[in-house]
Amino acid sequence: MRLTILGSGSPEAYARRASSGYLLEAGDDVILFDCGGGVFDNLVRTGRKPSDVTHLFFTHLHSDHMMDYARLVHAAWDEGGAPLRVFGPPPIARITEQYFGAEGVLSHDLRARTRFLPSQEVWKARGGTLPRPWPAPEVTEIRPGFVFEGDGWRLTSCEVPHAQPHLVCMGFRVDRDGASFVYSGDAGACDALTSICTGADLLLHWCYRLDGEQAHPAMIPLTPAPSEIGRMAEAAGVKRLVLTHFRVHMDGDGIHDKVLADLDTVFSGPAEIAEDLKTITISGV
Repeated sequence: MRLTILGSGSPEAYARRASSGYLLEAGDDVILFDCGGGVFDNLVRTGRKPSDVTHLFFTHLHSDHMMDYARLVHAAWDEGGAPLRVFGPPPIARITEQYFGAEGVLSHDLRARTRFLPSQEVWKARGGTLPRPWPAPEVTEIRPGFVFEGDGWRLTSCEVPHAQPHLVCMGFRVDRDGASFVYSGDAGACDALTSICTGADLLLHWCYRLDGEQAHPAMIPLTPAPSEIGRMAEAAGVKRLVLTHFRVHMDGDGIHDKVLADLDTVFSGPAEIAEDLKTITISGV
């Protein structure tokens, strides 16, 4: 499997980091985990087309994990791509309808593109046929414990503490050919996530708070610091750890070196900080 970081940042506007988005290639499938702001542009920067994405899994529905969803679906549709398979917690079906339904926010655009004669001629000149259907992603609403069998790969999931009860929040694991990848989503420490991390070849874990950084008491259990993440990864037998979801101040002078030094004291495997457009090969040992 191969992982490409399309967005390693937070909701903060930041030239260095788009919001959350991670592309995993597993055989012929191209799987996108989350689709926050800036992820679409970074997808295109990798040389891929929007219609190359075959599956989209949402960990949860905070805006910084889904702001580019409509853009991805619309662009893939405009290329004539197959309907995107979308999996996410409720209310992703209602959100999709509110974008692309008959009374959705994009309905004026879609009527113009499919009914206006010059637009129809442009579509035909690109190889399309009439009548032109509207975008119709295949949406499946999921909850923690969901399992999906792909073409040679298997996805499992668990609940992670983050924004309950307002949002359903999940972490995912993908296994293929003896290799394993875990994406925490935005997760506080919990036994369920530790369990699905067991023996993982790569753990991609969000990191919203530095060791020693002050935070409201309600935030602390929901935002593990690097050393806490490292201890969990070590206990679970994770082989490689990548921290992501970095905020602007976390890229300050010397901070990365300190984060990696803190991890080195508690985690025995290689560890790094995610950067947009970096590619990582995931293979079993």
